[in-house]
Amino acid sequence: MQAQAFASRADFQGLLVEALSWAAEAGLRELHAWDASFVDWPLSDARVLEALTAWAGPGRQLHLLALQYDDVVRRHPRFVRWRRDFAHCITARAVEPELRLEAAPESLLLGLGGDMSLSLKLFDRHLWRGELSLDAAHRQRGLEWFDALAQRSSDSFAPTTLGL
Repeated sequence: MQAQAFASRADFQGLLVEALSWAAEAGLRELHAWDASFVDWPLSDARVLEALTAWAGPGRQLHLLALQYDDVVRRHPRFVRWRRDFAHCITARAVEPELRLEAAPESLLLGLGGDMSLSLKLFDRHLWRGELSLDAAHRQRGLEWFDALAQRSSDSFAPTTLGL
């Protein structure tokens, strides 16, 4: 996998699949994912679920952060099922919509593990501009931003729903 810029929705989604596959192969321990709603992520795509399943070994953690997960539940039923089966390695938190997100990327995927790291950022959803970086400094800045936002969030997107 190589660092690169992208400028289309298809490129973003393709790099997302590639990054998740690479994270599994490289043995990255943690993944941090941010998006307001994850509506443009191909979460129910078979290749994404395959990569996540390969990645989800012992000691792994996927941290999801969004404004809301309603669109995920509606548009990605296969991912919702996967999330239920792999609840042991997933945390999902929601950020209050009133929070000011001026410096926020539109979407962000960070991967951490030993000497390896990755950072996939979408800067502009209208032009689909972004970059994939393997530079630890990019990942570190993104992780600091993610952690600061996660501290002002609450648990959300339960793996199962209880009905009466």
